[in-house]
Amino acid sequence: MKRLANIHPGQILSEEFLTPLNITAYRLAKETGIPQTRISQILLYKRSISADTAIRLSKFFGTTPQFWLGLQNDYDLEEEMLKKRKEFNGIHNYKDLAKAS
Repeated sequence: MKRLANIHPGQILSEEFLTPLNITAYRLAKETGIPQTRISQILLYKRSISADTAIRLSKFFGTTPQFWLGLQNDYDLEEEMLKKRKEFNGIHNYKDLAKAS
């Protein structure tokens, strides 16, 4: 089964908020006080959503900061799992070790 691509929060910001609402990155920066370079980097998937950015986006779009941080957290966990799958698969649960003793 083919794995779906990991979705960066910048993609959600662009496709689910900015594009449908016809809001530019410049306007978002102006309205939220988020530096335009930060927004651009998020939209290019080169920067993570910080707590500060999450709060500002939630105030502007009427969401929660947890929504934005949750997207970032999900993205980060998936990326780490993909990068270190073999290493993580080698870690055994402590309960399994106790049973083997």
